[in-house]
Amino acid sequence: MDLRVRGSGPAAPFLGARDLLETERDLALPVDVRIREDPDERTWVGHHDDRHVLNISRQAAASAMARELALHEFAHMARHEEAHPSHTQPIEEVLYMALAGRRVERRKLVHCYQIANHMKDIYADDITLTVGPGEKLLSFLESSLAAAVADRPTPGPDDSRLISPSADPEITAVNAAFALALAERHDLAGEDHRLYDLAHAAESDAPEVDLVGFTRRFRDLAADPDSSTYRRTLLEATRSYVGRAE
Repeated sequence: MDLRVRGSGPAAPFLGARDLLETERDLALPVDVRIREDPDERTWVGHHDDRHVLNISRQAAASAMARELALHEFAHMARHEEAHPSHTQPIEEVLYMALAGRRVERRKLVHCYQIANHMKDIYADDITLTVGPGEKLLSFLESSLAAAVADRPTPGPDDSRLISPSADPEITAVNAAFALALAERHDLAGEDHRLYDLAHAAESDAPEVDLVGFTRRFRDLAADPDSSTYRRTLLEATRSYVGRAE
């Protein structure tokens, strides 16, 4: 794997992630890592005919999760190169099929993209959790979910949710399902782990979201689906979310 790190920041996390990936996988194309100054853009990846590009903020590159973040993005690159359906299926095509004839709020449409991204992340982390430990990822999932649950909107006088910049309870419940699914798919946590308590709190805040169902959908994704099977799975997940959220 040809790796080049550009910008002001440590190279060690990316070299360490490369070494872990190469125990099981390799990338045919070179990877350019570009360390950026903008702390608001943690990581984003571009795929080109002759290379992959990983853009990462300097703050993220210097964090305790830097190696794990890099390994996760390298795994996405591996899935892209193998043309895995989760990384080649245009989400817009599925949304058009799933939501035809429906009026959907913009925030719920954004949530549908998040569901698709969670499915992509499951397949990327099937690689990362084969080649690397999962303790940091589990702690990251726990802390992220705890922050979202704590940031839920406060009920108004009529018990309806106030419009606020707080975490949206519906997507927090979906995120909780993703965290549980990943933990269960890779045996990262026992049933007494705090993640389950947090997921229960998220479920209580958004009873219209089928947390158990989404956990099962994410956890039981087929390891190597064909394009038709994956499209159908994503289509069903999208309709399930929108149908319950309306």
